[in-house]
Amino acid sequence: MSAADTGGGLPLNVRAALASVGTALFLLVLKTWASIATGSVAMLGSLADTGLDLAASLVLLFSVRYAAMPPDEDHRFGHGKAESLAALFQVALIAVSAALIAWRAVERLLKGAPVEQAESGIIVSVIAIIATFGLVAYQKSIIRRTGSVAIEADNLHYQSDLLLNLSVIAALVLDQYLGLGWTDPLFGVAIALWLGWNAFRGASRAIDQLMDKEWPEEKRLAFIEVAHRHEELKNLHDLRTRTSGNRDFAQFHVDMPAKMTVAESHDIIHRVEDDLRTHFPDVEVLIHIDPEGHVDEPDNPLVEEDQFKKLEGSE
Repeated sequence: MSAADTGGGLPLNVRAALASVGTALFLLVLKTWASIATGSVAMLGSLADTGLDLAASLVLLFSVRYAAMPPDEDHRFGHGKAESLAALFQVALIAVSAALIAWRAVERLLKGAPVEQAESGIIVSVIAIIATFGLVAYQKSIIRRTGSVAIEADNLHYQSDLLLNLSVIAALVLDQYLGLGWTDPLFGVAIALWLGWNAFRGASRAIDQLMDKEWPEEKRLAFIEVAHRHEELKNLHDLRTRTSGNRDFAQFHVDMPAKMTVAESHDIIHRVEDDLRTHFPDVEVLIHIDPEGHVDEPDNPLVEEDQFKKLEGSE
């Protein structure tokens, strides 16, 4: 299903982004009050993370709307990479959040300060877990249907928020009820490290798209197998693939009889493209025809040549 599918309303990506903004606003109000009431550095870290969540969600909302715009005269491959840029912005915010939380936690560990009204912080954290779990589940359903890298980056961040809120509860319980005052800042440091790890994961996926990294090998080979079902195609080679936002792009060369007319070859290629799009929704396919017997001399032969010949040999 296309990310642009509205299902009778807003596009799916936009719905997910609006849900993210609404959840962040709700949690920001709750955690601001809880942070003031408790004085907990772990709760402060959770508040800072939620504030950055809100900023990231607003950028996400803009990016998915922009990325969903159809190709135009200046962007003929579409606007999908806006999602990758938004994901990198989210990653930068996560990294800043992690650094600030770590600094505050170390300061608290050295100077010390009591946690107050732990019950308020615990209640707020439980509410935050319920709200965040609902958002994460909803976003996952959208990711499965759209493959949005920006929504996925946002989802990774909110998954970390589940652990973050559990950590806040543990820190408050250990500090307030067991008298282990050093646990609150230590949990703050752990939260900062977790956020840093998520920043690295999110950056890797966004950079892969911006750098036009090839599809995963399993997906490439599945694509080749679908193309191989068409007996008219011979020697598929020079397959190049990439992903931009919620759209896939693939181009490759195939051999066809040298004496075949342009009209005949066009009809065959059109059927192949339709079949590929059925199995790989939202893919834009470009097929180059070589006359059978023509020999290309690529600098680096690609894996699909051997794979295609292997499939031919198994028949």
